[in-house]
Amino acid sequence: MRKLQDIVYKVHLKQVTGNTGIPVSSIEIDSRKVQQGAVFVAIRGVQSDGHHFIDRAISLGASAIVCEEMPATLSEHVVYLLVNNTHEAVACMAHNFYDEPSHKVKLVGVTGTNGKTTIATVLFKLFTQLGYTCGLVSTVQNQIAGKIIPATHTTPDAVSLNALLAQMATEGCTHVFMECSSHAIHQHRITGLRFTGGIFSNITHDHLDYHKTFEEYIRVKKSFFDHLSSDAFAVSNADDKRGEVMLQNTAAKKYYYGLKSPASFKGKILENALTGLIMLVNEKEVHFRLIGEFNAYNLLAVYGAAVCLGEESDTVLTALSLLSGAEGRFDYIISSEMIIGIVDYAHTPDALENVLMTIKKLRKGHEQVITVVGCGGDRDRTKRPIMGQTACDLSDKVIFTSDNPRSEEPEAILQDMERGLTSAAKRKYISITDRREAIRTAISMANKEDIILVAGKGHEKYQDIKGVKFHFDDKEVLQEMFEQLKK
Repeated sequence: MRKLQDIVYKVHLKQVTGNTGIPVSSIEIDSRKVQQGAVFVAIRGVQSDGHHFIDRAISLGASAIVCEEMPATLSEHVVYLLVNNTHEAVACMAHNFYDEPSHKVKLVGVTGTNGKTTIATVLFKLFTQLGYTCGLVSTVQNQIAGKIIPATHTTPDAVSLNALLAQMATEGCTHVFMECSSHAIHQHRITGLRFTGGIFSNITHDHLDYHKTFEEYIRVKKSFFDHLSSDAFAVSNADDKRGEVMLQNTAAKKYYYGLKSPASFKGKILENALTGLIMLVNEKEVHFRLIGEFNAYNLLAVYGAAVCLGEESDTVLTALSLLSGAEGRFDYIISSEMIIGIVDYAHTPDALENVLMTIKKLRKGHEQVITVVGCGGDRDRTKRPIMGQTACDLSDKVIFTSDNPRSEEPEAILQDMERGLTSAAKRKYISITDRREAIRTAISMANKEDIILVAGKGHEKYQDIKGVKFHFDDKEVLQEMFEQLKK
């Protein structure tokens, strides 16, 4: 059992009351999970403040409290540690408690607005195919050497994350690929971890409900690269206008990938069809199963990271040509009536535009594009009218529907999407709150070879309504309704 003095290594302590030589059984940020000998770290969260639960934690057996504000009354049998930032403190403590697991694997972080899941997942698949035992931490799922562990957040809390990394190291993982969301970076969930490398995909309008300004969102993403060591590598998108800014202050070795700008890992699309991409990658022609220009960027990011990790270029490209992408990312099925259904996680204006532009390039000319799209509740409201207009601009017909309304009324979200539509856009859309009915209606509107895009939820298997998660899988619903067409 580790001692408290060992797990607070590198934590900036403002004040210590009590003996730090005591043993620690666990680190907890949820007072309900506290058991005898635990350290309780009082986190100020969006929903609640852990400082309000210090007494409860002590009553359940906490032997030490880490806080930003000392309680009015101190218990003589409890050690109190005062710090500036408990988010930062718990990340360092968890890393120490689990014996610095990030030092035992090659940890690669992927950040950006779009593409994180695909890049991390394809890297995981690639290195598994190359014979390594790998770990994956992503929005869709966490995996340890092929064993699936369901994901609840893009990046877990610091304690859960370090426990997961420790498990990965124990089970023989040599490489771990992890999505690093802006929330996770800002909330110090990844603080203290040692990254072998970092990848930047792109940055567009998202999470302004949390970060308030686009400048702050950029600053948070950039801080991930600012903290990479000189031993690490940083791979960035040369074609994104902030691709260079992201690496401005990094100590890591800098590399770039792109289709248009000069880059270390250079690509050129020769053919883009439903059968996949044919690309020149550093002058070598390769056929990939993934579809669309946005996936061309994802593939270049994966290729660049793999080469930076010491893999041989031709071996990487050969293995990459055999791989599929992440579940719910341009995931398509074709009905017996030759109607194409595409499910995609696109939940930002830019991601939706990318998918619809990809579909536009795949069209032969006569097909209708019918888009079913919604916006999540309790999230950035400013993107809703943009999402509505983007869908109408790039589709023949549009159905606005419920996504994950959470605590909001679905109809209010749809009204936000409708607000500001041009007169031309208003002639293209209808609103159907029930998502299953919206998909059914889209299929009834479709003719042979038409393309139906169901956007916003991708891999998710639920709808979050008033705090309850009901089973709902876009691809499953599409498949079920396509089957009904045969009858």
